[in-house]
Amino acid sequence: MDHIKLTQDALSTGEAADLVTDPTCGAVSLFVGTTRNNFQGREVVRLEYEAYQEMAEKEMLAICRQARDKWNLKHIAIYHRLGVVPVLESSVIIAVSSSHRRESLEATSFLIDLLKARVPIWKKEMYDDGRGDWKENKECAWNKVEEGNKGI
Repeated sequence: MDHIKLTQDALSTGEAADLVTDPTCGAVSLFVGTTRNNFQGREVVRLEYEAYQEMAEKEMLAICRQARDKWNLKHIAIYHRLGVVPVLESSVIIAVSSSHRRESLEATSFLIDLLKARVPIWKKEMYDDGRGDWKENKECAWNKVEEGNKGI
């Protein structure tokens, strides 16, 4: 019922949607995060992702369980790309099926927020000048702890 994947290969929305589609469900919701070509006035040429793979997979399954505790869901697929992800290509796909649309839509949003906050996957933005910056997700749990320690 829960399908997770961390891969260096290009992600397929069709594959993720097929995994969650079920004849008992009236809704399949999909979130696709792609590499954009800009960030704060700088030209982005690609993203580079790294992960603590074993821990990331465990945490991805844990957030699936959390979503199931909140909503009546049939299937969940969470795919995340590692390595180099060029502009326009998908970095993350989340697919959720349920009997009704509200459950799958809410669960999809919940899952991407938890993925960014808790799963140990790191992103480096590479720019047209050859430089790159490691990015922190503002949702990231350890980022919030650090902010709290700074009095923010």
